[in-house]
Amino acid sequence: MENVKASGIYAKQAHVKIPNGLYEEEHGRKGFFGRVSHIYHEHPPVNWKNIEGELRPRNLPEKFSLTDDNGFCPILQNDDLQINLGRFSKDDPFFFRNADFDELFFIHEGKGRVETIYGHLSLAKGDYLVIPRGTTYKIFVTDPLKMLKLESRSEFEDPSRGLLGPNALYDQTVIETPECAVGSETNLKDYTVRIKRLGKITSVTYPFNPLDAKGWKGSVYPRKLSIYDICPIMSHRYHIPPSGHTTFVAKNFVVCSFVERPLEDKDHGVLKVPFYHSNIDFDEVIFYHQGSFFSRDNIEPGALTFHPQGIHHGPHPNAFSAADNKTYTDEYAVMVDTRFPLRPTSWFEKNENKDYWKSWM
Repeated sequence: MENVKASGIYAKQAHVKIPNGLYEEEHGRKGFFGRVSHIYHEHPPVNWKNIEGELRPRNLPEKFSLTDDNGFCPILQNDDLQINLGRFSKDDPFFFRNADFDELFFIHEGKGRVETIYGHLSLAKGDYLVIPRGTTYKIFVTDPLKMLKLESRSEFEDPSRGLLGPNALYDQTVIETPECAVGSETNLKDYTVRIKRLGKITSVTYPFNPLDAKGWKGSVYPRKLSIYDICPIMSHRYHIPPSGHTTFVAKNFVVCSFVERPLEDKDHGVLKVPFYHSNIDFDEVIFYHQGSFFSRDNIEPGALTFHPQGIHHGPHPNAFSAADNKTYTDEYAVMVDTRFPLRPTSWFEKNENKDYWKSWM
């Protein structure tokens, strides 16, 4: 049993009936999975006057048009993962195999299919696609694709559902896996597989389509989940922390999905917008997919925010009044929380909105 203490003025229940004139901060450990305290401030902890240094909140507006066509651009990275943005306007001329990382794609826009050594899967807006390390595949485009891609040094696994049971978050039958099928291309002179290893590309050319498997069995294979099939954990009397929306778990980071849902009950005094928090152990990245992002001003679909560990973050000043009479949110977003600090790439720094931190002033 944790040795929980309390002192001064505080709410009986976190995020519920916050004392008048005070602002609640959640000071937590282990990315909302660990121990936590709540601090009640006289002033919002994000009402800064100036920030000098690397801890300022950062924003990358929608910049897919500036990425290389039929490729991915790294934007944030550490020793555990690399976060990329990419777009494909036509079929990839090459097959690909990642020998460095497991891959998780999120389809922001577009339609197509991926052909793998295990078979084929369609791709559509809102799909998560998990490709295990070492899987040979090729991307085909029906409508131009815009994608977020995470490259992980560890596998993407399911979170524990614990007391909620195996059908919480989504029914297991909505997961799609490929049926065995050989590659559709049979009339090419050469078939080139690009293999990524230690960040460098090796090209291997075959006189036949390398997607030639006639069967497979086992527990390593690609799989697909639509964000629109996710059923969120909800409570009308409590604001569920981001950990309750975890979709994938990897070593030293998690991926969470925020989806449309009813909002908390105003009559019970429950905080509707994300609470102020200082999650000292984790960096936080949010990719905004669609909907009205009422906790943030001037955020468009396809944009991304980056909040480093060590500095407070939370809703913009207008978010409280904007949410006051709302009973439902239609927003969809992908969050990546990382145990160790992320490093912005030079491309990120060149294209970011450097005044984003001022939006709380």
